Amino acid sequence: MLFTDAANVEVAVLRRSLAIPARLLLVGLPLTIVLGFVAGAMIFDHLDALEVAILATILAPTDAALGKAVVTNPAVPSTVRSSLNVESGLNDGICVPIVLMLLVLATEAAVSEAPVAMALMIFGEEIGVGLVVGMACTALTVPAVRFALTRGWTDPVWLQFTVPALALLCFGAAQASGGSGFIACFVGGLATGALIRHHKHAILSPAEGIGETLGLLTWVVFGAVVVGQARDVLSLPVVLYALLSLTIIRMVPMFLSLTGTGLSSGDKLFIGWFGRAA
Repeated sequence: MLFTDAANVEVAVLRRSLAIPARLLLVGLPLTIVLGFVAGAMIFDHLDALEVAILATILAPTDAALGKAVVTNPAVPSTVRSSLNVESGLNDGICVPIVLMLLVLATEAAVSEAPVAMALMIFGEEIGVGLVVGMACTALTVPAVRFALTRGWTDPVWLQFTVPALALLCFGAAQASGGSGFIACFVGGLATGALIRHHKHAILSPAEGIGETLGLLTWVVFGAVVVGQARDVLSLPVVLYALLSLTIIRMVPMFLSLTGTGLSSGDKLFIGWFGRAA
């Protein structure tokens, strides 16, 4: 779903409004983590600083799969849709390396091995390798598929598996190479959308159906396995932090990060709320 969402990004609209997702990712996301850390430190006094930082980072990114109804709704302005799409596609890929960095710093065994340098190296590898692998997999695969399409060599039955296979290739190759599979998938999807402009609907439509089906199955299984057990660990501090994370912790930093972008207050609140609601 992350791959197809990226492939459907309107590149022309993204070029005109690139400053908005850039601010969301480079300003809004770090501020969200910081505010989440401050709130967590005040609410969970039994957690140490690194544990609170890990919690704040895990809860900072939005979910591209659950936000699909927003980023594909034509009633939402294209600038807002593209910005939310890019942000939700890349924030996981940015936050996962940060979580890994914090885990390295929290591991006592790594203290004697320059944990800060090791953590920064992990962050750089996750982002850099993910970018390279996503571009490389797409550059090798899409021209071959496009060549087959123009000559009628591709059976429609097999064509529907092309994009899911490429998405899995990007993710698996990046993870195996020490990079971020999320970054690789999103970058690969962006590149794919740019390379298959004339065949985009034919190639992406079946993949979107497969992604929706797998997404529904994922959340049904998640609900059956996890949600029922969550009742045993619910407490007032947990519920309070969850509510803050769904509202103020996300919305305030995102609203502030979009100051000076020309967006109306309503659009800023929309991006903050629906990004977190996803």
